[in-house]
Amino acid sequence: MRSLYISLLSEFYKSRKTLAFWASILLPLIICGLISSGFYGGSEKIINQHYPSMLLWLHYIGAALGVMGVLILPFYVIFMAFSVNNIEHKNDTWKTLFAQPLHKFSIYAAKYLFALMLIFVCLLLFGTLTFAFGHLLQFLIPKYNFNQFDPSLLLAKFYLKLFLSSLGILSIQFILSLIWGDFLKPMGIGFIGTIMGIITGNVGWKYAYLIPYSHPSLVLNSSKAVKKLTNLSDFPIFTQEIYTSLVYAAVLFILGYFIVIKKSIK
Repeated sequence: MRSLYISLLSEFYKSRKTLAFWASILLPLIICGLISSGFYGGSEKIINQHYPSMLLWLHYIGAALGVMGVLILPFYVIFMAFSVNNIEHKNDTWKTLFAQPLHKFSIYAAKYLFALMLIFVCLLLFGTLTFAFGHLLQFLIPKYNFNQFDPSLLLAKFYLKLFLSSLGILSIQFILSLIWGDFLKPMGIGFIGTIMGIITGNVGWKYAYLIPYSHPSLVLNSSKAVKKLTNLSDFPIFTQEIYTSLVYAAVLFILGYFIVIKKSIK
């Protein structure tokens, strides 16, 4: 545990000034801010729709999820996985890194866990800021009825599912960024995979769940069923695409360890 803690701390200090690190904070702030500005500027039109409180929250949450979940989340994961490993590629420090008096698995696991933490922080901020800005809109425009429904459970389930759905993508891109030190190959494969995932996820192909890049789209498609639920606790978190994402993550995490060990001894 001590080796893992030291390695995690090292990853934080190495990455704290990178774009991937700050994007986990700035992306939620910018996107939630822009969507809230749109709800503020278009308040009269939205109020005239006479949405019940739950539907108003779904309309507001859906705006953030639609922008972030389909495109921004996959591309952020792709870029962030590259960024975490590119520090070693750029400085040619893989061998030096594994020459430290720390357990090799702890060093590798710390990189993967740090990437997970950045995704978790990004999605946690999305959920928190969505909730906070919704109530800020209520304060600024009292005619809204955000205060008549508590979306906390809904937000937690949505963003937890998105987090779990991103693990398959992260694991693939993490391995690609271990193998290749240049930006174009991992990014190019990730871009093609994301486009393919969006298409297969949105057209309803029955085997789309086998493509990790389609998992965020499948989560967003399943979220449309929330309007039909009478009890939000019935909205499932562990669905087919989530189980598949977890299996990909577990298998590829182990595979990645053997790849990085081989790299470190060259």
